[in-house]
Amino acid sequence: MKTSTETTRRNFLKNVSLGTAALLAFSDLQAGTGKKGDVRIGYSAITWGGKDEQAISDLAALGFRGVQLRANTFGPYRNRVSELKDSLVKNNLTLCMFSSGNVEIDPAKRESTIDTHVAHASFVKALGGNALQLTNSLRPKDRAPSVEELMKLAEVMNEIGKQTADLGVQAVYHNHMHQLGETPEEVDTIVQALDPRYTKLLLDIAHYKQGGGEPEDAVIRYKNIIHSLHLKDTKPADTKNGYKFVELGEGRVNVPAVFAALDKIRFKGWAVVELDGVPDPEKSPLACAEINKKYITEVLKYPL
Repeated sequence: MKTSTETTRRNFLKNVSLGTAALLAFSDLQAGTGKKGDVRIGYSAITWGGKDEQAISDLAALGFRGVQLRANTFGPYRNRVSELKDSLVKNNLTLCMFSSGNVEIDPAKRESTIDTHVAHASFVKALGGNALQLTNSLRPKDRAPSVEELMKLAEVMNEIGKQTADLGVQAVYHNHMHQLGETPEEVDTIVQALDPRYTKLLLDIAHYKQGGGEPEDAVIRYKNIIHSLHLKDTKPADTKNGYKFVELGEGRVNVPAVFAALDKIRFKGWAVVELDGVPDPEKSPLACAEINKKYITEVLKYPL
């Protein structure tokens, strides 16, 4: 039978052990040796409005190591791939994501849409990238999309992903306001129909929040299929849609909670800052990038 003194001693040693473990874990995170280093921070060139060379130069100067380019680069550079790749290499930037555009669900356009994205995947591979973003802008104007339409989108994306996988390029679905997959329920219908062998999820935290969800919850829910993220914030505004996307920390998204969720699931991958345009006319794309960098490195304390 244990004496009260022995019990007290055991409890004391147990508490000391737990306290030491917590301090060591905290020390690891502070030193950059814990889970925080698993999130790689990239930045999208979309804010520069097609001036991709300037975007590449600006982002490299700020210390970012990954860039997302869009399908607008395919036409000008498809026969000059080495020129664009040299620019990325010179600026020490990885093509962390490529925005490939819309996926058509009209059966008459099935083959052409698949061919387009597979061609983009070849372009991505030649640039040293390995991920392709897919969207769909054909949301019905007078009703919510049907389950059949959402399932059809997933089915076509799975086929695209199957073919791009043969090239070593991962296809990812990007949730988006005013598209197929705006609300959390619609996103869930699509994601549950994705074949994770071929198509994964790019979670846009601001679009998900604006659509009525909590992105930190989505990180946990989709931990087995989430491939990457888009980082931005959203707040109410006097605009046509009643909101606008803004820099991190300027809106309603609980960004620290999102990163805490990423740590919890031990996420390893790219989180790409993406602003479709500068939120205020007096700002420049570079100024927005500086604000986002400051938030990431000083508030979240994540390295670039």
